[in-house]
Amino acid sequence: MVSPQQDLAPALDKDGVRLTVDDTLATVTLTNPAKRNAQSPALWRALAEAGRALPGSVRVVVLRGEGKSFSAGLDRRMFTPEGMPGEPTFTDLARREDAELDAVIAGFQEAFAWWRRNDLVTVAAVQGHAIGAGFQLALACDLRVVADDVQFAMRETSLGLVPDLTGTHPLVELVGYARALELCVTGRFVGAEEAVASGLANLAVPVGELDGTVHDLVAAILAAPRDAVVETKALLRGAGGRTFQEQLAAERAAQARRLRDLAGIGD
Repeated sequence: MVSPQQDLAPALDKDGVRLTVDDTLATVTLTNPAKRNAQSPALWRALAEAGRALPGSVRVVVLRGEGKSFSAGLDRRMFTPEGMPGEPTFTDLARREDAELDAVIAGFQEAFAWWRRNDLVTVAAVQGHAIGAGFQLALACDLRVVADDVQFAMRETSLGLVPDLTGTHPLVELVGYARALELCVTGRFVGAEEAVASGLANLAVPVGELDGTVHDLVAAILAAPRDAVVETKALLRGAGGRTFQEQLAAERAAQARRLRDLAGIGD
């Protein structure tokens, strides 16, 4: 959605995923609006490839979906006995040995895990449906700006599955255990107002203002020195796993690095 990206030659454009890079900003776009950007293993492989293809200059990555929906979840063909051409069916996966099945799911998760890298700030621009895998992909990002027509839903449990595409950890971090459990086991929809109030979204805007709002947010992020942003993100992401005293020590160490860097004093 960030319009300056649209005229750039894509660094990757395959299987419903397009990556464009403009110096410090990269945009990853889901490009199958006719199917509401439904997800598949091929799309996940392309998303993982996009993460690996990012040049070192990139500081911010914007994730968006073309059309009226961000992503309506898994391609429905994955739930049929025939599955998708060239991909294992759910039955095929169930018959695999534990280690092999674990490796397959870990491969799927790679598409969702790289968005948390400390050297990047990732922003999801979410409109319309963000269901199941679509919800988890939005949750993979650091920040979420949503249109006022957004509809989040975690539908996996309703289908007899569990959310396994890295979404459970950020969901609990954002809304707490009780609300996360309720959202997952009921599969109900969450609109823009509740998303902001519960912490799922940073802010909600009219659909027509989504592009401009994301553009302004990206500009504000890029205005801050890169190393300070990286250190701050690492401090905040690690805070939940540290005691108060450990967090104080981490703050001191990070600030010492920043002071020495600003003074031009090496380690």
